[in-house]
Amino acid sequence: MLSFEMSYEELIAYQGTNPRPEDFDQFWEKSLAELAGIDPEAEFAPATDFPLPFAKTEHLYFNGTGGYRVHAKVIRPHNAEGPAVLMFHGYGGEQPKWIDLLPYAARGFTVAALDVREQVGFRTDSQQPNSFSLHNHLVEGVDDGPDGLLYKHVFLDTRRLADLIRGLPEVDASRVASTGWSQGGGLSLVCAALTPEIKYAASVYPFLVDYQRAWELNLDKGPYNEITTWFKKRDPRHLREQEVFTTLGYIDVQHLASRIRSEVTLFVGLEDQVCPPSTQYAVYNKLTAPKDLRTYPDFGHDDLPGAMDDIYQLIGSKL
Repeated sequence: MLSFEMSYEELIAYQGTNPRPEDFDQFWEKSLAELAGIDPEAEFAPATDFPLPFAKTEHLYFNGTGGYRVHAKVIRPHNAEGPAVLMFHGYGGEQPKWIDLLPYAARGFTVAALDVREQVGFRTDSQQPNSFSLHNHLVEGVDDGPDGLLYKHVFLDTRRLADLIRGLPEVDASRVASTGWSQGGGLSLVCAALTPEIKYAASVYPFLVDYQRAWELNLDKGPYNEITTWFKKRDPRHLREQEVFTTLGYIDVQHLASRIRSEVTLFVGLEDQVCPPSTQYAVYNKLTAPKDLRTYPDFGHDDLPGAMDDIYQLIGSKL
């Protein structure tokens, strides 16, 4: 338990290390306005690869920022009951499986699972063949300033997905939850921050938080070790260190925490060396909405026993 980290007393008071840019709020207001100015041109195409007797399965395509056509899987029960769940996958993970969406669809919930741009094998016309990579997304675009960051666009994709699903006639826009683990845990919080109407968020060991703290721990674990690799390749004397972490601050989930209005449940493994506990406490401690923390003292970036079952029951009770 906490074999490499701060003490528990320090964790519960920790407020993060990575700098918050002075114009952080203005940046995200401008970015949301940029997204609003782009016609989503949403298309729901029947998913003939996974038919269901009780629901429509569909491939959703929509325009995101940066000239990108984004994809998500959607299940819409024939007798939808109003709630909807937005699901986000882990870093570099596989395209979400249809079967992962079924428990919520069986409950009568509309379910949508986002394909994070450039991380999965599903190709659309806006992507070049074999264009995806799995080793530099965290720092992709850092040389171009905050507007060039890949994750700026990914964050906005979560908002657009939420808007499209909340706008479906069978969905009650006030009864929507977001959830995911690791990268998906971070994006579930991002979605709630950029879409304040989200009612509930369940996040498992979120990635994309407190980059400077993760780097300073020097655990040499991916994906935060991409920062070290970037310095070795691009700035070996660290002459731009402050600039780099300030730029990454625009996509640091802890700085979005105060925008979240939904109730949040956060699951943390206290031996997690991929997404260190202190980085997760940095965002948890900044949440001002109702919140609950569930810790696993002996677990790292693992399958946390009972967590997925708990999330399923929690989402059902909250919506």
